[in-house]
Amino acid sequence: MKHTRGVFALSFLMMGGAAFAQTSTADGIAQYRAMLQDGNPSELFEAKGEVLWTQKRGPKAESLARCDLGKGPGVVKGAFVELPRYFADTQRVQDLESRLVSCMEMLQGFNAAEIASTPFGQREQANVTALATWVAAESRDMKFKLPQAHEQEKVMYEVGKRLFFQRAGSHDFSCASCHAEDDKRIRLQDLPNLTKSPGAAKGFGAWPAYRVSNGQMWGMQQRLNDCYRQQRFPYPGFGSDATIELGVYLVVNALGGPSIAPALKR
Repeated sequence: MKHTRGVFALSFLMMGGAAFAQTSTADGIAQYRAMLQDGNPSELFEAKGEVLWTQKRGPKAESLARCDLGKGPGVVKGAFVELPRYFADTQRVQDLESRLVSCMEMLQGFNAAEIASTPFGQREQANVTALATWVAAESRDMKFKLPQAHEQEKVMYEVGKRLFFQRAGSHDFSCASCHAEDDKRIRLQDLPNLTKSPGAAKGFGAWPAYRVSNGQMWGMQQRLNDCYRQQRFPYPGFGSDATIELGVYLVVNALGGPSIAPALKR
């Protein structure tokens, strides 16, 4: 009996110690990020994006000053928290990055298909990331309020929900495997619950983000691309319906939560 009590007491202490260690680690990571946030390198990408917005470029030698991100030509503030949304000129629902590429094609004469096929971080893809970083920064701390009035927006949400929970690939993973429960973590990384706010706001609303581990600025398209890689899925195409459908699902779930982009990630 005494032996049983001793084993129980030891197990309890070990469980308590593990919980304390986990909390301490999470607190330590939060402190580390807070210290780096003051000098978040994303500010450099913001500055580049702001310049690119007004710079006359491309075959048409035009700026993006007339680009409509959903709130009228040239209006940037508040646009990020209302994307993805339906655009009549392209007749499709678009997220921030795919919409920027459309504007670059329509206004500046760039080839949208060529940009979409360019690897992340190279040539005009790097400029799209910088533009997205600046646009997102202009809506920092604003609350997500994605429109769901158009039929295509509603369909995108439903399909995005199904994609989020779809299990497949060599490891039978889904987005929900990591992001459908509270208080989950992998290694030193907290995993937000993306099925509801505030987790969805912290998840979607952090990208574009600067990744300290590789010294790169990532937009949401690249973040989703890497999520599929970790699930052992084929890479989705840039601006594909699948990535935008997932974005719609996440932002609707983030309703009322604040955007913190551009953020700092490990």
